[in-house]
Amino acid sequence: MSSPDLAASNFASQAAAHPDPAFPQFHPRPAQGWINDPNGVSHINGRYHVFFQYNPESARHHRIAWGHVSSADLVRWDEHPVALRPQDGGPDEYGCWTGVVTDDGGVPTAAYSGVRGDGGHSQVVISRGSADLVHWTQDGHVAASMPADPQVTAVRDPFIFRFNGKRYAMQGAGLASGHAALLLYTVEDLSDWKYQGIWLTSENPVAAAHTPAEIWECPQLVHVPASSRGNDSSQDAWVMMFSLWLAGDQHEHANGVGHLIGSLAEDPATGLPVFSPRSGGKSDLGRDFYAPQILQLQDGPAAGAAAEPKAMLWGWANEGPGRDGRRGRSQDEIDAAGWAGVLTHPRLLSVVDGALAVAPAPEVDAYRGSQVAVQADGNVVLPPFAEAVVTAHSGGPAALAADAVVELSLVAGDGTDASRQVVFSGALAAGEELRVFVDASLVEVYRTGAVATTLRAYPAPGERWVLQLPAGAAATVWQLEQPK
Repeated sequence: MSSPDLAASNFASQAAAHPDPAFPQFHPRPAQGWINDPNGVSHINGRYHVFFQYNPESARHHRIAWGHVSSADLVRWDEHPVALRPQDGGPDEYGCWTGVVTDDGGVPTAAYSGVRGDGGHSQVVISRGSADLVHWTQDGHVAASMPADPQVTAVRDPFIFRFNGKRYAMQGAGLASGHAALLLYTVEDLSDWKYQGIWLTSENPVAAAHTPAEIWECPQLVHVPASSRGNDSSQDAWVMMFSLWLAGDQHEHANGVGHLIGSLAEDPATGLPVFSPRSGGKSDLGRDFYAPQILQLQDGPAAGAAAEPKAMLWGWANEGPGRDGRRGRSQDEIDAAGWAGVLTHPRLLSVVDGALAVAPAPEVDAYRGSQVAVQADGNVVLPPFAEAVVTAHSGGPAALAADAVVELSLVAGDGTDASRQVVFSGALAAGEELRVFVDASLVEVYRTGAVATTLRAYPAPGERWVLQLPAGAAATVWQLEQPK
């Protein structure tokens, strides 16, 4: 039996009792404190584990630890005690920053960026966990330090991947030239990484076009299914994803998150992997999305069904002063609420017709409760916790106009333009489907065959969520409810 301070607590019960109406009910996080990057996302011993950057002491970004939630089904979540904490005098004294959790010979192991209290460059710190990932041994072991390479001026955020039966790691970096870069490591022994050099930089023309940054933060590399419409044969693609850091970002992250789609092959001369990007784009169209982490669910070629999920992503949606004209929260309001930051729903990744496609994990369908509207048109009022599926007619007299737009707004009073705040506005084409999730102050919009849009907005007293549909479009709406 767990001791009282290590016992898990049920997220749904805590969320239901939270005094802030903007607090999410269907996206697990602690009731208080600051959270940001999802870390260590893993599926070990039958449970999904999501760690995250966490300051339990306040709603500000300071002295970061690792929080921890877990679930057997991606629906019912338990919150666990803080997993990793800054260790006085250790290589992570200033913070336990972004990293991963991997199964190392049956032992759950975290590899993360640690920074000493006197500053300096981050190092890769290793900690070993118990089988349930609740207890962690932090002995300050450093697996990789700043490389002795004069071109490299910053390094952070380790990520581990496998290719051709071998284990590799990469870190995001910044170069003296002002370009972003990836550093490559071989990892035969998880406690001793071997630096292999600069692997890819933003000087690459495809990377320069799609992932411009001064540092590539939170680098990810996963194998995902690829398909073409009208072609039933399955293929595979490699997706590399970065959070695009610029000096002076201050959690605003104007460049957001970008990705590259390409191939991975072994260099016959060195035996090392070579990533060749061929296309890319924005990984989320919202201004409030950053620092995603991706879990590789299945490695190697697809076995059988082309639609089998292979990679699952969680991202961070930040609080903010209001972006793109949306009403935000001031720092004083955030401090008063006592919490900051939300993680997205788990998302499945694939490549469709050469472009990244993002969809909510099918497990979140379990949150559908009472159906409050069926094929409604015009202005459709949503509950504070809702899912709406918007579809378009593809022909006939009720066909959608070519310039049709769907809007999600916060509306007060009589609903006139003066009392309306548009939170999301997006085109809708014939045959398309939008899935819109509202969880108090978090909005996620998923478009079939495309990337998602993640936004934050804070309903004022008396405001209600309203979907405004063009002629030829209809919405079916569910109230979100915790499953029994």
